[in-house]
Amino acid sequence: MMLFSVSRTLLRGAQRLDIHRNRDVHRWVAPTLRELRRRREKMGPEAALPRSSHSDWNYSAEIFAFGKRLQESFDSNVLQQAFTHQSFIEEQTRKQAAVGIEQPVLGVNGNQELIVQGDRLIADYVEAFLLTALPRLPRQFIASIRDALTSEAQLAHVSSHLGTKDIIMAAEFPIGDALLASTLKAIVAALQRSSGDERCFLFVRDFLCGQMNQRDVYEYLEIADPLCTLQEYCKERGLADPEPRLIGNVGKNTLLAAHQVGIYSDRKLLGTGYGENQTVAVEEAARDCLRQLFGTELHMKPVDFTLTLSDCARHLTQRAASGKVGTRQ
Repeated sequence: MMLFSVSRTLLRGAQRLDIHRNRDVHRWVAPTLRELRRRREKMGPEAALPRSSHSDWNYSAEIFAFGKRLQESFDSNVLQQAFTHQSFIEEQTRKQAAVGIEQPVLGVNGNQELIVQGDRLIADYVEAFLLTALPRLPRQFIASIRDALTSEAQLAHVSSHLGTKDIIMAAEFPIGDALLASTLKAIVAALQRSSGDERCFLFVRDFLCGQMNQRDVYEYLEIADPLCTLQEYCKERGLADPEPRLIGNVGKNTLLAAHQVGIYSDRKLLGTGYGENQTVAVEEAARDCLRQLFGTELHMKPVDFTLTLSDCARHLTQRAASGKVGTRQ
C-alpha cells in the first residue's frame, strides 16, 4: 500500500513538471516565428546553388565515391575528365585572364572526345543487345527501340539518378538534360578506357537496356497502319498476302457490338482481333499477327538481361564490318 502511494506521488510530480515545462515557452516565441516565416515568404524562394558552393565540398572525394557507388573501377583522371565540360574550361580561362594570367593552366581537359566515343559505344551495345534479345524483330523496329533507349531525355534520366548532377563541372547551372546526357556518354567511354569492353557493356546493359524491364516492347514502337506493315513484312519474307476475314460477330447494330476478325496467309491463321466494328477488329488482328511473327507476344518470355558481351559479339562484329561505325579506341 505504501509503495502504491509513493508511485502516485511520483506520477503527480511528473505531471506537474510537464505542465511547468510547457509554461516555460515564452509568449514572444510564436510571434517571432510567424514574423520570420512572413519575411522568408516575402523574400521568395532561395536561389539554387551548386553543391560545390558548400563549405564541406571535396571534389576528389566525390569522384572517388561515384565509382564506388557503381562498383566500378575508374581511372580517376579519366573520370574527372568525363565530368569536365568545355564550357567550364572556357569560363575558368576567362576568369584567370581577367586577373592578368596570360597563359592559364587548368590541368584538366574537356570531355568532347569522350562524349563522341561514348555515344558510339552506347549505340553499338544497345543495338547488339536488342538484336540478340529480340532476334525476330525487324531491324527498323530495333532501331526505333534503340533510339528511344538512347534519347537525350532517357540518358538524362539515367544520369541524374546515378548522381552526376552535383559532380558535373560546367558553366551552365542548373544542369540541363543535354549536359546530363552528354556526361553519361563520357562516363561510358571513361569506363571502357578504365576497365575494358566487358564492364562497359554490362554498364550499358544494366542502366540503359534495363529500362525495358516489365514494359511492353510496343511502347517504344509507333505503327500507324498495322495492316500495311503486315503486308510489307509478308512481301519481304515471300509469304502470301494477308487476308482479313470476319470470323464472328455479336450484338450487330447495337451499342455492344463486337466483331472478331482473323487474318490468314496461304490458308494459315496468323492472328485474330476484336473490335466494336470491322475496321478496328482488322487493325487489332494485324497487331496480333505482327506480335506472332516478331516473337513479341503478350505471353513472351521476359527479355534476358543476363546477356554478356560474348553473347552479343556476333552482332557487334557485323556492325563494325558494315562500315557504319569506326574502330573503337
